[in-house]
Amino acid sequence: MQSAFAKIAATVVMLLLSAPTWAQTPVRINWTAVTGAQSGMFMAHQEGLFKKNGLDVELLHISSSSRGIQAILAGELAFSYMDGSNLTQANLKGANIALVAGATNRQVFSLMSKPEIKRVADLRGKKIGITRIGSSTHTSALYALNSAGLKQNDYQILPLVEVPNILTALIAGQVDAGVVSPPTNSRARKAGLNELMNLAKEGPEFVSVAVGASRGYIKANEDVVRRVVRSYAEGVQIFKNNKPAAQRMMQKYLRVKDQDILDDAYNQFREYLEYPPYVTRKAIENVIADVATTDPTAKTAKPEDFMDMRFVAELEKQGFFKASGGK
Repeated sequence: MQSAFAKIAATVVMLLLSAPTWAQTPVRINWTAVTGAQSGMFMAHQEGLFKKNGLDVELLHISSSSRGIQAILAGELAFSYMDGSNLTQANLKGANIALVAGATNRQVFSLMSKPEIKRVADLRGKKIGITRIGSSTHTSALYALNSAGLKQNDYQILPLVEVPNILTALIAGQVDAGVVSPPTNSRARKAGLNELMNLAKEGPEFVSVAVGASRGYIKANEDVVRRVVRSYAEGVQIFKNNKPAAQRMMQKYLRVKDQDILDDAYNQFREYLEYPPYVTRKAIENVIADVATTDPTAKTAKPEDFMDMRFVAELEKQGFFKASGGK
């Protein structure tokens, strides 16, 4: 009998001693928009990848890159999705945040308009919907409008907070055009609206969506960052290779039910989600150059000032991306 008790006691001691290796580390991660560009974190949450990698992740929703950055600096978040322009502007003011994984190095947006508007140049004197001033939808709108020779006094920009609100405003006639991402651009096409420009195809290589954290947090929590990046990469891999799982995620997190829209949105992001999830040097260089047009201090900035890709590079060195496949 004593021998049996001794064995049980030894087992309990072993479990207690090993607890730190399997205890779930709490992490708060922010998503900023209803878009397939943020599928990596949604997939990691849905498929239990965070838990598998020893993380107890709370997904929060703050609908703005700039507000997400502010929450990181206030210590309220560990990670947030953010666009390159907001990150660059914040760092030039001393934020010291680094991108640790890339989501899209293209502006995966469509400039949609009322059916009677046929060209971007026809938006002179019109109202254009975006989410917020300084957001990636704003940057994309300015690129499209500038490419048609329009100046800022030629049109009116209306911030509408969330991407789906832009489509609602378009259909209601409150705006004449708007910048939307998948799956909202799929809904817009189905509603008979006109796609004036597909920024993913016609726009520049540009850091539109990426995952960032403060350098202070990264330095103090390297292993947590490593596990978050791994979970994120696994989420992207499943998204690209398991369409049914990806569409279950889109139904839940992006609130899409129509199968045609699901298929269209999935195909768009299967093409443009970065895998391996690097922020490319060219994409951040283009962001810096764009910011430098209004902030001269950006002219001396370097890509390394804004990104820390070593965690993705570690996975690549380990053969993770070859082993896991993906597009």
